[in-house]
Amino acid sequence: MGQPITVVEKPSSRAGIVRFEINRSLTGMGHERYTAGDEIVGDAPADELARRLFALGGIAGVHVVANMVTVELADRGTAGIAEVIADLHLYYVQGVEVPTEEDFAAEAG
Repeated sequence: MGQPITVVEKPSSRAGIVRFEINRSLTGMGHERYTAGDEIVGDAPADELARRLFALGGIAGVHVVANMVTVELADRGTAGIAEVIADLHLYYVQGVEVPTEEDFAAEAG
């Protein structure tokens, strides 16, 4: 369930900085900046994406503005980053049980 995000990795002129252009806006007109070690308390799409990216390890910072995600690498390559971004809106991935009609009926009744 959900829809994958299309991700295109874009080069940067600065070493250790990688940009990912995606096919939807995560922040609207605003922007969000996250650094490794900071607590991310929000539940907006950009907040969840930053949490998932930091969970990969080796990332020093994440900046999200509209449909551009900029990642500052600490001690890793870009392997796996595009996949994490693409899967942001996928809810029922391997290992997650899809609810049945009976599950919904039990909650309502």
